[in-house]
Amino acid sequence: MQNSTEIAVTPSIEDVARGALAGLAAGLVASFAMNQFQAVASKLMGTGDDAGSDEEPATVRAAERLSALATGEELADEAKAGAGNAVHYALGGALGLAYGIAAEFRPAVTKGFGSGFGMSTFALLDEIAVPASGLGAAPSEAPASTHLYSAASHVVFGSVTEAVRLGVRRLLRRG
Repeated sequence: MQNSTEIAVTPSIEDVARGALAGLAAGLVASFAMNQFQAVASKLMGTGDDAGSDEEPATVRAAERLSALATGEELADEAKAGAGNAVHYALGGALGLAYGIAAEFRPAVTKGFGSGFGMSTFALLDEIAVPASGLGAAPSEAPASTHLYSAASHVVFGSVTEAVRLGVRRLLRRG
C-alpha cells in the first residue's frame, strides 16, 4: 500500500492557483531567510559575504548579463547589489511558485519538510547551472567549506519555503 504523500492527485484549478500563490510567497520569504542565514554564517565562518569569495556573487553576474542583454549597457557599480538581490528574489519566488504548484499535484515533493527541495536547488543551480553558464567556478575549484555553506543555505531556503507554503496554503483554504 502506498503512502498518501506518494500518490499523484488531480487538484482543482483553484487549488493550483492557491498552491502557486502560497509557493510564490514562500519562495520570497525563504529568499530573505536564506540571505539572513548567509549573513550570520559568513560572520561565524569569518569569511565575509558569499562564503569568502572575492568574486561578485552569481546573482550579480546574472544581473550584469541581463542588463547587457536588455539595454546593451553595463550595470553601474552602485546598482549591482540591488540588481543581484532582484535576481535572487525573482529566482526564489519562481522556484517557490513551481514548488507550490508541484506540491498540489504530487505532495511527496514536500517530504523532508522542504529539505529535499532545498538540496535539489543546491545541486541543480549552484553545482550545475551556475558553473555551466559561466556565472561561477566549477565545483571542483571550490573548497568543501563553500559547498557546505551553499548546501546549508539551500536547506534553509527549502525548509522555510515549506513552512511558509504550508501556512499560506492553510490560510487560503479557509478563505
